[in-house]
Parts: sequence; C-alpha cells; structure tokens
Amino acid sequence: MYDAEQKILLLSTLEDIKFSIELILKRFNGIRSSDDFLRDDDGLEKLDSISMRLVAIGEGFKNIDKISEHKLLLSYPNIPWRQVKGIRDIISHHYFHLDSEIIFEICQNEMDTLLETTLSIISDMRR
Repeated sequence: MYDAEQKILLLSTLEDIKFSIELILKRFNGIRSSDDFLRDDDGLEKLDSISMRLVAIGEGFKNIDKISEHKLLLSYPNIPWRQVKGIRDIISHHYFHLDSEIIFEICQNEMDTLLETTLSIISDMRR
C-alpha cells in the first residue's frame, strides 16, 4: 500500500501527533471551565501551549492526508478529519480572536477519541 519511505514518514508523523495529544491532555488536566484558561497567567500559558499543539496536530494530519493521497484517514470515519485539519487554520490565522470555549470543548470532548484513533492508526500501520 505504502512504500517504505512513506510508511516511515507516516508513522513518524503519527508518533508526533500522539505526543502532542498526550501533552494536551496533560496540560488540560485541572482545567474545569473555559474561564480557567483566562483566570491567570498559568491558564493563559496552558491555552497558548494547547493551541500550538492543536496547530501541530492539524498540520500533521494534513501532511498524512497528502502523503497517503487522501486515503488513510478515510478508513477512520469516526473522526471529523476536516475539522481536525481545519483547526490549524483557524488558530493560525485568527489567533487574536481565539475562543477559549472552543479550545475547552475540543479538549474535553474530542481529544480522548482522537488519541484512541491515532493509536489505532499507528497499530494498523505497523501490522
């Protein structure tokens, strides 16, 4: 399906994405509402760092889509890939209008499933 070079690149990118998701989950620990991001410097730092990791994740999945000729992610329809890839553009191009509520909702409701799916893709690629 993929040549050796493509497979190495895909797995490397997936591992980077996995690392970013795990960091987001770690940094999100203790955040109980979107207001926690805005309460103090620590909250703002978490919002900034989580946002940057979301940008990296979106870019990573864009690259995976490109390398796999838009085929790999189709095998995992439980994830809204367009939105995952699109969050990168929203954060990058509208950073000063970043909505802490959206970041909170993503972290609270989407990251666990995205991690599980990423782990499944990695496992499937290694077979």
